[in-house]
Amino acid sequence: VLAGVPRGLPALTRAVKLQKRAARAGFDWERPEPVLDKVAEELEELRRADGADERERELGDLLFAAVNCARHLGLRPEEALHRACRRFGERFARMEAELAAAGARHFRLPLESKNPLAMRRNVRALAELAAAHGAAVVHARSRAPAWSAEAAARRLGLPFVTTFHGTYGHRGPLKRAYNAVMARGDRVIAVSEHIARHARRVYGAPAERIRVVHRGVDTARFDPAAVSPGRAAALRAAWRLEGGGPLILLPGRLARWKGQDVLIAALARLGGAARCAIAGGDQGRRRYRAELEAAIARFGLAGRVRLVGPCADMPAAYAVADLAVSASTAPEAFGRVAAEAQAMARPVAATAHGGALETVADGETGWLAPPGDPGALAAALARALAARDSWPAMGAAGRARVLARFTVEKMVRETLAVYREVAGGRGSAGFG
Repeated sequence: VLAGVPRGLPALTRAVKLQKRAARAGFDWERPEPVLDKVAEELEELRRADGADERERELGDLLFAAVNCARHLGLRPEEALHRACRRFGERFARMEAELAAAGARHFRLPLESKNPLAMRRNVRALAELAAAHGAAVVHARSRAPAWSAEAAARRLGLPFVTTFHGTYGHRGPLKRAYNAVMARGDRVIAVSEHIARHARRVYGAPAERIRVVHRGVDTARFDPAAVSPGRAAALRAAWRLEGGGPLILLPGRLARWKGQDVLIAALARLGGAARCAIAGGDQGRRRYRAELEAAIARFGLAGRVRLVGPCADMPAAYAVADLAVSASTAPEAFGRVAAEAQAMARPVAATAHGGALETVADGETGWLAPPGDPGALAAALARALAARDSWPAMGAAGRARVLARFTVEKMVRETLAVYREVAGGRGSAGFG
């Protein structure tokens, strides 16, 4: 499609598949413009994601939908994609400006390509760039770039570092072989102990080469004192929750593994003891969203439990809430929700696997429950609601825990320590 108008039966087959993918992505032929903003939102969430395999497929669906949008509006595909990604591009430009202000230099290369010829060109370009600027370390944070980065580092005799962000889809030997580059660094940074164990078990990464550097929370942004009453009031008005009682917040895109259905079933067992805001976009999963809305109605929770859509002001969302929930049925690599909520001095109810076992102190900063079990989650929430008098102390303990273990500053210090470790005398003075 990007190359022009295809012809013949193969083209018709492609067109049908394209329209099906666009439909799965939530594309509305009568209102094509919103898909452009949707792509930009998905790109931003993809940048923040713990593990992006499923997200990459969804992003592909949305990009295909944007190409259809281009044809519908009479635009060139690249023009539609530019419009779709404009907001993300503005954020990216701000990030580049922040890098420049910090004295860093940013270069753009097409390292996301999986085309073998493009990857070969990337090896040469990256090696030339690293040599020209006296690089002491080559650090890859994603799989496709890691293949080129590893080859460039080996060519120059430079240490190669990777960051293992998630479990990645690893069904089948080809997929595991593709992912394995992330375990081949001279040092492998894992974003949690959970991911470190996964890298050792699935990919055989030697324990002596793994360094755990937890993801960091911006504790200046996620600070209760930094959220103005006006920001909190605006969210309360927008969410339109009825009745009284504590407000439970479950943030995250609407995806079955995020456990929104489990939380709704758990809340049904609690009766009218609390209200709940489920904050996140469906990103094309209209069927799942409809299932959630039907469950809310079936359990008689309408008005007290609402799907409030994406939230651009997460610090204010946590400030409005009394209790945060992370109900993921599959392990989170790290799990930003639990860490950000605690930074905002909010107790957390979370599922007892993955990163939550490291971020949440059961009984001290929150409550843990077995994953995928509405009864167990309801019991944890009942314990939480019965201990409301202890919430301020638990919130304070949670913020103290984040300040001690999960800050951006700590993440940066530990990452620079890894650089110094592998660089030896080569440029290590520049690593602080």
